[in-house]
Amino acid sequence: MTFDELDIHDELKEAISYMNFERVSPIQEAAIPVALSGKDILACAQTGTGKTASFVIPILDDLIRNGNQGTTSLIIVPTRELALQIDQEVQGFSYFTMTSSKAIFGGDKGKDWNAQKQAITEGTNVIIATPGRLMQHLALGYVDFSCLRHLVLDEADRMLDMGFYDDIKQIVTYIKNPVQTLLFSATMAPNIRTLAHKILHNPETITIAIAKPAAGVTQSAYMAYPNQKIKIIHHIITINPTYDSILIFTATKRNVNNIVTHLQKTLPMESIAGISSDLEQKEREDVLVGFKSKQIKILVATDVLSRGIDIKGINLIINFDVPADPADYVHRVGRTARADSKGEAITLISDVDIHKFKRIETLIGAAVEKREAPKKLGNTPLWNKAASHTQGANRKKTGHTRKTKNKSKFVRKPSSNNNNTKQ
Repeated sequence: MTFDELDIHDELKEAISYMNFERVSPIQEAAIPVALSGKDILACAQTGTGKTASFVIPILDDLIRNGNQGTTSLIIVPTRELALQIDQEVQGFSYFTMTSSKAIFGGDKGKDWNAQKQAITEGTNVIIATPGRLMQHLALGYVDFSCLRHLVLDEADRMLDMGFYDDIKQIVTYIKNPVQTLLFSATMAPNIRTLAHKILHNPETITIAIAKPAAGVTQSAYMAYPNQKIKIIHHIITINPTYDSILIFTATKRNVNNIVTHLQKTLPMESIAGISSDLEQKEREDVLVGFKSKQIKILVATDVLSRGIDIKGINLIINFDVPADPADYVHRVGRTARADSKGEAITLISDVDIHKFKRIETLIGAAVEKREAPKKLGNTPLWNKAASHTQGANRKKTGHTRKTKNKSKFVRKPSSNNNNTKQ
C-alpha cells in the first residue's frame, strides 16, 4: 500500500511526498486506518518499523479537518531523545499545515523551562513529553487539557521499566474529557496489558513483527571474558575499515568511559565519543548531531539510545554485554539496517551471560554465528550451556578456577573489570 491510498488530507500527502515516503510499513497499514476511525489502539511493534507515523499522521489529519485550537494532542515518551525525534517528525509531516508542536523534557536550563511553560500556556497543538517533566508542569497548575483529543503512550514498556507507571496514572487523572488513546509498545508484558485495561476503551489490538531483527542485519557473536572485550572491539573495528558509523552499546556508564578512553588511545585517528546520562542535555544533543552527521565515527552509549532514536546509516552495532531482556537485544540491533538497508550486529558473550544469549536465540528463532576471537587473546569461554551452569556453581563453592572436560580450555572467574554501575 502507498500513502496515496490512505484516506488522509491532501496537505499531509504533500508533506509525505516531500519527505520521499512512498509505501506504508505493516504497522502503518494496520494502525493508521484504525486511528483515523477514532478508535483506541493497543499496538505491539518493534523499533524501526515506522510506528511514529502510525500515530502522528492520524493526529495531524484530525487537526487539519476538525480544528487545532489549544493543546489537542499529548504524546508521552520515556526519553528526551525520543521526544525530540517525534517532535521533528511532527514538524516534517505538518510542514504544509498550521500545526505547532513542542518537546517537553527535563535536564535542561532555566530558559528551556520557560520556553516549555510558554508553549504549554499558549496552547501548542502537539505536546511530546517525558512523564517526569510533564508532572512538574502539571503540579504548578497552568497546564490546560480541556481541548485534548488524543493521548499517545509510545514505548510504553520502556516507560514502565523506568518506573513511570504511577506518573502515567497520575497524568491521566488530569485529562477530564474523553480522548482517543493510542498505546504503542515493543513488548506485551502483563504490566502493559494492566495499564491498557486502565486507560484504553475497547481498543483495537494490533501486533506486528514482534521481536525479530530486520532481515538486513547480519548477526554474529564472540565469546569473551570481560577483560578481553575491549580488545575484541579494537579487533572488530580495525578489520572493518570501511564502516563509517559504529554504535557500541553497554549497560553501564563506567564502561562507556572505559571503552572510549581505550579506543581513543589505540585508535587515535578515529573520531570517538561516549554518551550517557552523565552528560548535560546540550552535550548529549551535540554528540548525537555529530554522530548523525558522521563527524563522530564511533559512538559508545548506554541503553538510553537503544529505543526511539532514528539515526540512519549505522553500519555496525556492537553489544559490549548481553542485554538481560531478549527484547532489548532486538531494539539495540534495530539501530542498524533501517528502512530495508544492510547492517551488522556483533555481541560479546561472557561465560556468565551464555544463558541470556540462549534466550535471545530462542526469541529470534535462530542460532547466531559464533566467531573465533583472535588467538593472541588466549582462551575464551566455551559456548556450552551445561558447562556454563556447572562451572558457575563450582566457582561459587570453591572460589577458584576449574578445568572443563576439554583440557585445552578453562572456564575462568570473570575479571573484576566487569563493572556493574547502573545507568
